[in-house]
Amino acid sequence: MSDFSKGRTGLILPTSIDRRTFLGGTAALGLAAGLSGGLFASPARAQEPKRGGDLKLGLKGGATSDVLDPATYSASVLFVIGRLWGDTLVESDPKTGAPVPSLAASWEPSADASVWTFKIRDDVAFHDGSKMGVADVVATLKRHADEASQSGALGLLSSITGIEEKAGDLVLTLKEGNADLPLMLTDYHLIIQPKGGVDAPAAAIGTGPYTLKSFEAGVRATFEKNVSDWRSDRGFVDSVEILVMNDTTARVAALASGQVHFINNVDPKTVPLLTRAPTVEIIRNAGKGFYSFLMHCDTAPFDNNDLRLALKYAIDRQAILDQVLGGYGTLGNDYPVNGNYALASDDIEQRVYDPDKAAFHFKKSGHDRPVLLRTSDAAFAGAVDAAIMFQESARKAGIEIEVKREPEDGYWTNVWNVQPFCASYWGGRPTQDSRYSTSYLSSAEWNDTRFKRDDFDKMLLQARSELDEAKRKDLYRTMALMVRDEGGLILPVFNDYIMASTNKLKGYVDDIGNDMSNGYIGSRIWFDA
Repeated sequence: MSDFSKGRTGLILPTSIDRRTFLGGTAALGLAAGLSGGLFASPARAQEPKRGGDLKLGLKGGATSDVLDPATYSASVLFVIGRLWGDTLVESDPKTGAPVPSLAASWEPSADASVWTFKIRDDVAFHDGSKMGVADVVATLKRHADEASQSGALGLLSSITGIEEKAGDLVLTLKEGNADLPLMLTDYHLIIQPKGGVDAPAAAIGTGPYTLKSFEAGVRATFEKNVSDWRSDRGFVDSVEILVMNDTTARVAALASGQVHFINNVDPKTVPLLTRAPTVEIIRNAGKGFYSFLMHCDTAPFDNNDLRLALKYAIDRQAILDQVLGGYGTLGNDYPVNGNYALASDDIEQRVYDPDKAAFHFKKSGHDRPVLLRTSDAAFAGAVDAAIMFQESARKAGIEIEVKREPEDGYWTNVWNVQPFCASYWGGRPTQDSRYSTSYLSSAEWNDTRFKRDDFDKMLLQARSELDEAKRKDLYRTMALMVRDEGGLILPVFNDYIMASTNKLKGYVDDIGNDMSNGYIGSRIWFDA
């Protein structure tokens, strides 16, 4: 299940925005950069792309309530739509997650990373023929930073105190230093629009590789090639049509019958069936999203760290990876960062299923009653099955888990972040800072494990402004160990994104940023015949 299938926000966003809207990506410092011709080079693109053809995408994640104002984008369909018609100032490298230039040609921070100067390209035109300039960039960022906009990027921009044009450059001033600022500007809500989109936010006029021709919310959207595109390394097909297909069976049938060329959100259980079709290829993309069980560290009985450790040792991670995800993922280690994040530690011992250690900590905790775990497939695909497996593996350690299946409707309102022990899912974030700031900072609205430590908060702020990568990596390692050994997160697995396409499509780029080649699926792939 992708981060967009339920809509989840990043960082600390206003309560009016649904909790799953923010796009992930990974971090690197990238303090200054210049535009290069091979921006998205990869082995998958080694063959010279062919141009032409009409691409049809069958996507889960659309609704009749969808609107084209990028400030409101919150699900898979709008995510891809925005990538087709618009550009952001910065993009992220598909392999490393490092920031790379887009509409911003380069950038430079002050010594303390609290003031950033961006050189904006002066050779780019909007779809309506008007020239893009720094004033459009300033207006765009100011619109999204305005609390009245209810933008999904509002939380990302909350630390910015100044957005202005100086000597033809964009200058951003922050409350405190932030080495990850360029990656914040990759957020898919921050599409640069004429005059910031203030007058016509839903006009879908941008600088992207395709121009919008029609849009029927929750049904379809059609696009034609932008013949004046400022980049030559994208937009290979003549047209793109997105068909909203929220039903899993309908998507699979549409691909098998040739109605569409690509589908997202493939259930691992259907992979064996799809692989039997000679014209279908499975696309597997590693990501940063994870399946989890959350304990409130400030609520009995989970305010006892020995009980928390007992439950962490009592879960069979490998069994969940194999049986719930069908092997499409990697093992988790009870902290929310994996190797797809820059500066991630690679020397932290992997926690494994150990009934003896679980029994030891359970006895030491003094707790001798069943614990209640609430779950629902609203949390993630297979969450109920995973909870039952957890129950069985814990029983071997003498720990009784009572599993309660909750209704899918209202799960994110009535259970998640409310009940002290429940199943959950998180998508990735652009950086370790944004990952920890979202749900481990003591003041974070979505601190869903109630992990609150002053020393952790201080390290997070220190790492945010630290420009020395070695020092920063060491801080993140210490923070990871604190969450792993003392927090309330049980993280058995990081999930892969699973998609499928006709074998006529070529050029798919594995992008650790997010699902569907970080949303660029429509402009990166091409037809081989």
